[in-house]
Amino acid sequence: MDETTTEGIQLRIYVGESDHADHRPLWEDILLRAREAGLSGATVMRGVAGFGRDSRIHTTKILRLSQDLPMLIEIVDRADKIEAFRPTIESLVRGGLVTAERVQIWLYRGSGSASSDE
Repeated sequence: MDETTTEGIQLRIYVGESDHADHRPLWEDILLRAREAGLSGATVMRGVAGFGRDSRIHTTKILRLSQDLPMLIEIVDRADKIEAFRPTIESLVRGGLVTAERVQIWLYRGSGSASSDE
């Protein structure tokens, strides 16, 4: 590893679109709490199809409109910051999957301006 590479943890949180916490979508609550915790960033992705523990397929197909599409929240940061965020995730995610794996961060550049869509 060279001097520009940093060790980190990639946290992946898989939930359903219909999951809620604090009267808002769970993915949004996790996103806001990650920002409040000072994590370096988070990305939320909406899946086009998927299934979980119950093996029920959720899809965007027109003939089978689903209101519970898979949602994936990814967060990458230093291990200590991810570990400090763990109790928050454990208290929020009642149904879903959470994984963490070591990653090498090759490049992280901010845009230089902080903005919010709230």
